[in-house]
Amino acid sequence: MRKPAILLLKEIYYPLLAAACLPVNMITVFILLRRNSGLSKCISAYMVAMATADLLVTINSIIVYRILSYHFPFSFLSHTPVCKFIVYMITVSLDLTVWFTVSFTFDRFVVICCQRFKAKYCTKRTATTVLTVISVLILLKNIPVLFAYEPEQIINKIQWGCRSSSNFLGSSPGIAFVWFYSAWIAWLPFILMFVFNSLTIHRILVANRIRIGLKGHRIENHSNSEMENRRKSIILLFSVSISFILLWLTHSMSLVITRLSNPNYYRGDFNNPQYVATETGDILKLLSCFLNPCIYVVTQNKFREELSNVMKSLFNKFFD
Repeated sequence: MRKPAILLLKEIYYPLLAAACLPVNMITVFILLRRNSGLSKCISAYMVAMATADLLVTINSIIVYRILSYHFPFSFLSHTPVCKFIVYMITVSLDLTVWFTVSFTFDRFVVICCQRFKAKYCTKRTATTVLTVISVLILLKNIPVLFAYEPEQIINKIQWGCRSSSNFLGSSPGIAFVWFYSAWIAWLPFILMFVFNSLTIHRILVANRIRIGLKGHRIENHSNSEMENRRKSIILLFSVSISFILLWLTHSMSLVITRLSNPNYYRGDFNNPQYVATETGDILKLLSCFLNPCIYVVTQNKFREELSNVMKSLFNKFFD
């Protein structure tokens, strides 16, 4: 019997994505930690966090879950307690990716729109505190995920696999958690990023009109360096935000409609439109783990230089 097209796509796509995401995110973290990227300490802190979260998504969601667990269904990874923990870590890492992106968007909003607050908020210390608090809250928030799944089958008194628990999802707390999860992972971040970016764009347009009205060669020269740095920061912000929204939109819509957060354990018709929509959403959202480092390379000259130096160094070590 011929495999459904969506399964064939998964079997080809995820290994290729893992092979691309793992090295690029490791190199990104390495470059940013060296502090030679030409970015401020505050921006670097957020970018390290986002790259680390993408690395965790690559390991947990792509390599462990969609490659190893998928191709080895009766391995150690398929024991129900292990399976539940894997699903928990997938949820945590995806949450971290989303909310680190939102926190970065808010930080850039403060820089551009809140001049009086900027000096106190936009520091490495504040960034570290914000990222730590977000991480702890996400770890605690996702604890119910451990109770949302039950064994898929029991063989010789050993629990294998995990599937959505009908008892949990049918209960009032379960329904509330599903809707809260949908809002937390998708719609609330979308709304916040839209609001922050809209206000940022408005502020930029107002500032440009004021700057055009200013006269005097001296004033223009003085602002050139500041304008160039701000321009690069804005390009980075909008590139990350737009990429996130476009790649996560399908996943967000399918999650609200189907409430199916882990389609690899779906055992129905693999040609079912709900299943295909959910898988397509996952395929697109996980692509962001690869695109984010690409955005850094395209938008940041200093980052490109450091990447080139790292690649030359690795090449020399292997081939000298």
